[in-house]
Amino acid sequence: MELEVELNDLKECRKETPKHVLFSDLPEEDNHKKLGTSGKYFIDTIKMIAYRAETIMVGIVRDVIRRADEARALVSAIYETEADILPDYENKILKVRLHQLANRSTARTVSHLCNELNSTRTVYPGTDLRLVYEIISTENTGCIFG
Repeated sequence: MELEVELNDLKECRKETPKHVLFSDLPEEDNHKKLGTSGKYFIDTIKMIAYRAETIMVGIVRDVIRRADEARALVSAIYETEADILPDYENKILKVRLHQLANRSTARTVSHLCNELNSTRTVYPGTDLRLVYEIISTENTGCIFG
């Protein structure tokens, strides 16, 4: 009961926390005027890698989605959905549990994406933990795909 009260208090605190900080509100020591050229190239490289990864995921989703034009929107929705990240050091697994999206057909599409990602047997950088993606819902305890 005490944990539920604390959880509700934390949720209220999170709701009241601003989602964005204005540049002008930053303290002077954190108020950087301009990113250096080499820093800009680095950030641009990261953006390009992220876009390419997203495009590959969109391609995987397009294998099963009925309306191909909705594939990128679905991948974006996956990025915004809640997920649990659970390391299992004993079995050398890093579980990424995606919470189920709105409808059943979306869940089938996301499970297809999970299968494809799991088939790569990717090891999380800097660890010996293999990434395993699963989709969970409130209706079941979760099912690992792959």
